[in-house]
Amino acid sequence: MSAQVHVPSLLARTGTASVLTLAVGTTMLTPGLVTEAEAASHSARALHVAASKKGAPYQYGATGPRRFDCSGLTLYSFKRVGKKLPRTAAQQYNKTRHISSAHRRKGDLVFFHQGSYVYHVGIYAGKGKMWHSPKTGAVVRLEKIWTKKVWYGRVR
Repeated sequence: MSAQVHVPSLLARTGTASVLTLAVGTTMLTPGLVTEAEAASHSARALHVAASKKGAPYQYGATGPRRFDCSGLTLYSFKRVGKKLPRTAAQQYNKTRHISSAHRRKGDLVFFHQGSYVYHVGIYAGKGKMWHSPKTGAVVRLEKIWTKKVWYGRVR
């Protein structure tokens, strides 16, 4: 037997013009909220976009498609998969769901900080590495995370 729900008949039975939360099996669907699986899918696709920019030169203030600064690369990568991020690393940190290093996943953002000041961002690639656009004279590359002074954020 199928567990499909025909929404128009559900609306007719409930006698309401809209349903804000719909239970299907054990999954709750709420318009506007992203499930963990959807977030993982967006993040994995954004990681792939960032990796495809390997070798693109760093340029301060650049947001692609041929040159990037650090937050320009993350903004571009997530924009290409339909997710909007603010412009700077600090703004991006404030917009993400903060997670511990133990719960980080491929596609999560890696934020470098000094105290409470966020100064750099990359996209976690797994195994302690990230894709980023590091500095003037460098190019987008995969690199080992070189410090423990990082925070992680998940794009919703």
